[in-house]
Amino acid sequence: MALEGEYGPTPVGWVRDQVELYERTNGAEGNTLRESGLSIIILGTRGRTTGLVRKIPLMRVEHEGSYALVASMGGAPKNPVWVSNLRAHPDEVTVQDGPAPFEVDIREIDGDEKAGWWERCVAAFPPYAEYQLKTEREIPVFVASPR
Repeated sequence: MALEGEYGPTPVGWVRDQVELYERTNGAEGNTLRESGLSIIILGTRGRTTGLVRKIPLMRVEHEGSYALVASMGGAPKNPVWVSNLRAHPDEVTVQDGPAPFEVDIREIDGDEKAGWWERCVAAFPPYAEYQLKTEREIPVFVASPR
């Protein structure tokens, strides 16, 4: 099922502005984490409680056409809200890595598969390693593969 419906932008100003810029320019601008130069993607989900379309920039960790979705939240003690959205509506998820979003199948990973993806994640964004040390929760990682 495609991700359609009313969009509910985040109240976090810089996140909302980055999503808007990325979408308005078809990914030509707003495609890095602030001034870091590190690439991002836009994750689209269905809100677990509101039913609204939600969008958030995440670090771009791509491997053989699939993407890691790392729920780090900077090492906070709780998962970001989008984790609940993914778990509640796994069939309503999009990734935008360039001009247009595309539907993806997602799955939460663990064990050896997660270890392999985790290495890629830390290589793409080294602070992930610090974030894991900073929190007692195991940071969830999902793999999003184009349909």
